Amino acid sequence: MKPVITALWIAGTGLGFLALVYVFQDRLLYFPQRATVEEVTGPGLRPWPSAQDFRGLAAEPAGAVRGTAIVFHGNAGHAGHRSFYADALTPLGWRVILAEYPGYGPRAGKPGERSLVDDASETVARAHGRYGEPLLLVGESLGAAVAAAAGQRQQERTAGLLLITPWDRLAHVASHHYPWLPVKWLLRDQYDTAARLAGFDRPVVVAVATQDSIVPARFGVALHAALRGPKHLMQIDGAGHNDWLDRVDVAWWQQATGPALRRSP
Repeated sequence: MKPVITALWIAGTGLGFLALVYVFQDRLLYFPQRATVEEVTGPGLRPWPSAQDFRGLAAEPAGAVRGTAIVFHGNAGHAGHRSFYADALTPLGWRVILAEYPGYGPRAGKPGERSLVDDASETVARAHGRYGEPLLLVGESLGAAVAAAAGQRQQERTAGLLLITPWDRLAHVASHHYPWLPVKWLLRDQYDTAARLAGFDRPVVVAVATQDSIVPARFGVALHAALRGPKHLMQIDGAGHNDWLDRVDVAWWQQATGPALRRSP
């Protein structure tokens, strides 16, 4: 009888642990930082479309506007931490919108795949209504999955995607980090970027960091291989998940954003 009781105890403990992982998995995926509109707004950035209807931060180029780049950031912090995108892209003539997620920064709501993708799609629609084309959607890490999903929904309004350190499927990354968990059955938020882009016909640039230990480059390479439309793979040699910015220059940004401009009228 004792071995049976022990086996039942082990099974019960394991099931209890899996239940905890399922219930609290959002805490492993989303790390929002709360802040006021004033706290997230930095030099050269303004609340977009307004402080009262805050959806992100916007920066304008000093000269002629060649297009609008909407940036969807990673899973931590808030949009105000991504001002480096404005620093990199406005000199190239891009108007930059640093999109903010529900539940991040000053925005109400709760993070989740449905809420982030629905909100991102609305941001793209509003930007298109205000600025027209071309619209380039830029996503980093988690934001790459959000940008891809929004681009798929708003394909007619999207000139192209720039996906930095992306994955093909979140389940593959989760299995890499937690090989002992049945992540396929536990994940509520799937972020299946490869499936989202199966019929996408706009240019997609996939940029992977060769030394990325968080989203290993092979998952971005797999995404690139799965794409059927115009695509380009860029490898950032020697870069990790969080230091890739130190290894790119103006020429890199020109190459990464060029396909969207070439497609636009």
